[in-house]
Amino acid sequence: MLNYLLLIQSTPKDEKGVLDVNPQSIIEKLDTWLDGLIKAIPNILIGLAVFIAMLYLGRWLGRLVKRILKNKGRQNFGDLLGAFTRYIVVIFGLALSLTIMAPNLSPADLIASLGVSSVAIGFAFQDILQNWLAGILILLRQPFELGDQIVVNNYEGTVEKIKTRATIIITYDGRRVVIPNNTVYNSSVVVNTAHEFIRSQYDVGLGYDENYMEAMKILKETIEKVEGVTSEKPVETLVWDQSDSWLTIRVRWWTKSDRASVVHVWSKVLHDTQKAMEDAGIDLPFPTQVEIQNAHDLKEARQDMERKFNTDKKVKSKRAKEIEKKEAENNSDDQGKKSE
Repeated sequence: MLNYLLLIQSTPKDEKGVLDVNPQSIIEKLDTWLDGLIKAIPNILIGLAVFIAMLYLGRWLGRLVKRILKNKGRQNFGDLLGAFTRYIVVIFGLALSLTIMAPNLSPADLIASLGVSSVAIGFAFQDILQNWLAGILILLRQPFELGDQIVVNNYEGTVEKIKTRATIIITYDGRRVVIPNNTVYNSSVVVNTAHEFIRSQYDVGLGYDENYMEAMKILKETIEKVEGVTSEKPVETLVWDQSDSWLTIRVRWWTKSDRASVVHVWSKVLHDTQKAMEDAGIDLPFPTQVEIQNAHDLKEARQDMERKFNTDKKVKSKRAKEIEKKEAENNSDDQGKKSE
């Protein structure tokens, strides 16, 4: 008590309006801080050692996760999960180190401060977090894999990479498209290479005066011989539609599901079937359009059509007579040769 009274008496009074500087108090404050720093050095060193150990532990665990998933054929998912594991261990090590360095900082206070910070970070990086979570779900569920050929949002190509933020595909003409994972996850995705084989189809028009059964047989046999058409699944020829000028025959065949196989076999099928029809003398009609000029009323239009029809009929009849005449002359010549 006596010492306290002596300290009060020895302390100069603070005069109002006068700047008082007490070097002794500054030195005492610095001495207190220095003493506290010296006392905290062991905790700081231990905290740094723990943090460094956690860095190495996180790196080791990340590589371990990558190696395990790579052996299971999930390398892309292993890269993502390995990085996530490393970050979690490092964050945990940072929190543990801070509590060791500052014993007054309890884990509850640290978690509470991290919770407030995470909410703020979540609002600031909402799109990034959505894409990151969507990337994890895509890698977990595996609707498609690296190397698959997919169609998403009118983009079609081969999957090159699935990253934490986006899925990267290479289009067939060599362009790179980066699609956010959230878009991929919430959109309809067509996986063309999900199965080994894929079916293609094409419509062929036959004239109504042709033998469609014979034509269907020729089409089927021709397509079955095309290189690249698999024999594991049947080639189909179906009567599909009755148009104004032709009977539609739909042909179906199966090939490897990759784009290159589909395109090249498609070209061969069209080329070979066209040639086979021509060699067999089967008519593949084109759409016929009649244009009427200077027609002022329906009656005049009908008269023009009838006149054109009668003219075409006379021309065809004349050609038929000429063909019959030539055949008769050829037959007579053959008979004359035989008689000689």
